[in-house]
Amino acid sequence: MKNVAIIPSGGIGSRFSSPIPKQYVKVLGKEIIIDTLEVFQKSELINEIIIPAEKPYFPLLEELVDKYNLSKVIKIVEGGKERQDSVFNGLKSKYFNNDDYIIVHDAARPLLSQSVLENALKEAHKHDSVVVAVKARDTLISGNDSVEQYVDRSKIYYAQTPQIFKYDILKKSFDIAEKNKLKGTDESMIVKNAGFNVKIIEGEFINFKITSKSDLMILEKLVL
Repeated sequence: MKNVAIIPSGGIGSRFSSPIPKQYVKVLGKEIIIDTLEVFQKSELINEIIIPAEKPYFPLLEELVDKYNLSKVIKIVEGGKERQDSVFNGLKSKYFNNDDYIIVHDAARPLLSQSVLENALKEAHKHDSVVVAVKARDTLISGNDSVEQYVDRSKIYYAQTPQIFKYDILKKSFDIAEKNKLKGTDESMIVKNAGFNVKIIEGEFINFKITSKSDLMILEKLVL
């Protein structure tokens, strides 16, 4: 049994308004994706890392993997049009055993703590499928220009990554999604749609995803 991380890095970050995808932007001299990859490189529980990415960025990734001694990166594979396609390409890039565990984590989510990763893996080995999420804390409102109604937040979570699944469950779920032409926003949706239960694991608000330029300022303050 192996724990294999797939770090989908094929997105172009259309909301980020940058000439390069956000995961390759440098913060305090280091690319965001490197901070992300180093979390998994340093974990004693992670055996291998696969990076689905756009082909034009293969040379940069290869250079960075060598520069930062990311020895657990075993493959850089071509990403797909959507995140789902990139993860699926990672799943198809090598032979896995059915009892391997696949850890999917956003390339632009660099502040994942070792404690959250370790706890999520421990729970995944018990429950086969887990999603890291944080409970909603603010008042939730639905509406357009004005309030229509207030949403009960007691059972509302914000999904994060990592999301961890036993290989045979994740592969079967992706096959079902492909057959039914389902496009999921994340892996937990795809697995749940296939009929499997997904356990919620408590995350941390600091484990946020870089989606806008203002997030870079937050990241810089947090890592100073």
